[in-house]
Amino acid sequence: MNSIPRVGFGLWKVAPDECADQVYAAIQAGYRHLDSACDYGNEAEAGQGIRRALDEGLCRREELWVTSKLWNTYHRPEHVRPALERTLSDLALDSLDLYMIHFPIALAYVPFEQRYPPEWIHDPAYPEQGMKLDDTPLHETWAAMEELVDAGLVKHLGVCNYNSALMHDLMRYARIKPLALQIELHPYLAQERMLRLCKQYGIDVVAYSPLGSLSYVELDMDGNMPSLIEHDVITAIAKRVGRTPAQVILRWNVQRGCAVLPKTSRPERLVENLALFDFELDEADMQAIGKLDRHHRFGDVGHFTEHAFNTFHPIFD
Repeated sequence: MNSIPRVGFGLWKVAPDECADQVYAAIQAGYRHLDSACDYGNEAEAGQGIRRALDEGLCRREELWVTSKLWNTYHRPEHVRPALERTLSDLALDSLDLYMIHFPIALAYVPFEQRYPPEWIHDPAYPEQGMKLDDTPLHETWAAMEELVDAGLVKHLGVCNYNSALMHDLMRYARIKPLALQIELHPYLAQERMLRLCKQYGIDVVAYSPLGSLSYVELDMDGNMPSLIEHDVITAIAKRVGRTPAQVILRWNVQRGCAVLPKTSRPERLVENLALFDFELDEADMQAIGKLDRHHRFGDVGHFTEHAFNTFHPIFD
């Protein structure tokens, strides 16, 4: 499989004790795109769900698209391959379809045996000290990622949470070009310029938090923004086309050419979130939803690193 399935099952915030069953249920429901990361702390359990699905013949490995991400503490070239190998071991896979730099932030190395996943704060015993930055430049990390493709451990490479300047820079030095950029993307953060830029470079865009604030309410990061699935514009379109508000929002992004990563633990929603390809939004609907753009980023790194990790480290203007 060489193209990213348009709807994926995201593993962010899936509790480890529920992850194996949820991954199995997602594959059983028809998902063939799983989006994982070291930092999510549930890759071993995700691997159990994948193995069960494969053993029971729900699909073949080559029919699954599995993504994972390099965490910030493993940016030094000598740590990149061991980080991937730990992910592959946890997922019980021989290779990944896509491996991405999770954030354009290099943090000081934390050995596996000391803490895994290492998270953001360098020493949890002294949280007031916050994050400990490392001086590894991104081009060195990318070159080490390219070696993973050369070794047959990874099929494609990508990046997450890059801004446009970093994307321009990456395209200047990358020997193996990125297949995809994963960014926060929903009607309150439409990111039209970034979509145009990625199209110009032939890069796929994967939308995380595609339903907006639902991903951030429990983290107290929703900023009291009105819920997208309850917005009058969305609900009116949903009623007219005979779909749920969530389906309308997801279809809007898919119709813009993006892959989406909705998350749910409810079986009926698993099926609902996949059912996006037997209807279309007309141009008036697309424009109406696009006009909801407030340039509002729920997962603002400069905000949450300062408030949660005692380190002001913005990556977006």
